[in-house]
Amino acid sequence: MTNSPLKIATIGLGYIGLPLALELAKHYLVIGFDISHHKIDSLKACVDPNGEVDPEAFGDKKINFTNNIEDLREANIYIVAVPTPIDTHKQPDLNPLLSACQTVGQVITKADVVCFESTVYPGCTEEVCVPEIVKVSGLNYLTDFKAGYSPERINPGDKVHTLDKIVKVVGACDAETLELLASIYGKVTSAGIHKTPNIKVAEAAKIIENTQRDLNISLMNEFSLIFKKMGINTYDVLEAAGTKWNFLNFNPGLAGGHCIGVDSYYLTFKALAMGHDPKVILCGRAVNDQMPYSIAREIIQHLTGKDIPLKTARILILGATFKENVNDFRNSKVVDLVTELKSYYLNIEIHDPLVNKEAFHHEYNLALTDQLEGTYDVVVLAVQHDIFKKYDEKFFMKCINSNGLLYDIRGTFRDKVKHLAYLSL
Repeated sequence: MTNSPLKIATIGLGYIGLPLALELAKHYLVIGFDISHHKIDSLKACVDPNGEVDPEAFGDKKINFTNNIEDLREANIYIVAVPTPIDTHKQPDLNPLLSACQTVGQVITKADVVCFESTVYPGCTEEVCVPEIVKVSGLNYLTDFKAGYSPERINPGDKVHTLDKIVKVVGACDAETLELLASIYGKVTSAGIHKTPNIKVAEAAKIIENTQRDLNISLMNEFSLIFKKMGINTYDVLEAAGTKWNFLNFNPGLAGGHCIGVDSYYLTFKALAMGHDPKVILCGRAVNDQMPYSIAREIIQHLTGKDIPLKTARILILGATFKENVNDFRNSKVVDLVTELKSYYLNIEIHDPLVNKEAFHHEYNLALTDQLEGTYDVVVLAVQHDIFKKYDEKFFMKCINSNGLLYDIRGTFRDKVKHLAYLSL
């Protein structure tokens, strides 16, 4: 790096990039870049389209929100925080990341540093991202520009483990760059910096954080499938087992979202490419992927067992997001449940007041209903939003038919429902 003042560009202003850009802007000149015109207009008005950042957080920050690539030329540090989804074949979709690399490649100059926060498989930064920047920029890696990796740990909806309170993992191509990035990230967190020996270790640390959670949830889901055949309530079992001091507290459920439902496939993709068959990881993900279909099958069995015609049955789904108390519906497994139920020609209504109806319809071509009208043959409590947890059995008895069913996926009302047909995982 030269002795010129640091000016940092964050590429991608979503759930990860925006909080980071705002924290950095407390200490540095920051350029917040995103390709979405709508998002940039909202951010200039101090409005986060995702609803995660309060207007007050924008404050009097030294930040320029822009979608003009020419503005990026002023930066000498580039932090890439774009989505890394999977495609329909459950393979890594690196197109957003490659596009960001091409953007950086057009503006990066000698002595600049690029750091990636997007979740990738070990090796992706230096095997895929850096070569793309080299190809576009014509610069040489290590001699002309440097690279690093600092995995994001933002948890949507979590007001406790925020960016400024979590340990930041940092890896880099050399010791000098590592110290530079550690000093930058050290400004935005009070929890400290963990320096890794190289970039691959930092990439791998991120990928196993979510893979571990994925596997633990899949084990709980496997337990649920087994215990149902035995006529045992899984939550009763977990409550009893939880009295042991070293029992890990995980629950069965719909394991989706932008991390848990995706990251495992990045690791297995790389493992298979290296000639290793990651049986445990893939089996765990297969269990989690099948849960929406298992739930749908139980619902169909209830309807047919009660002689309720499928084509006239009304099903209400409460919750559309990938987890509770957020408006984030990326890779929501609730959508898989709805899609499976629709294949039986059921009449499905989805209610989630936290979700933007237009955005949800644009993404999934599914409508959200504002008002609950009449009665339903099945009500599925799919997401444990606090607003739904305020309901009681009287509410459900009013909106569920006499021979209907409350399917409470996460067992929220397990000990509170006495007069309704009730199922949970």
